[in-house]
Amino acid sequence: MPFEDKDKKDDKDEDSLLENVPEKVNVTLPGTVEKIIPAIGKQVPEKAQIQLEGADELYREIRIDNTLEDADGNPVSLKKGADVDVTIEADPVDTKPKEDTNSKE
Repeated sequence: MPFEDKDKKDDKDEDSLLENVPEKVNVTLPGTVEKIIPAIGKQVPEKAQIQLEGADELYREIRIDNTLEDADGNPVSLKKGADVDVTIEADPVDTKPKEDTNSKE
């Protein structure tokens, strides 16, 4: 009787699992790097302040650590004035149908 590896997964099983995973719902907003905030010592990293188009005025700016990776895995940082896209994703189970607020009664 040949040895059968029970831990080995069949490629068909993996593909069928991936097909059943629902895609996350998302929205992508364009933005611009408004300014770079220098690091404070080694405790607080450099930040990039991004202004989002289409957001409410009081909530247009977000700040993120200015540490990204290029396609080769090398650390890079954003430049002031760079055009960026900010994507917000959620699992479908964490969303609900949009209510119609324009109904005429």
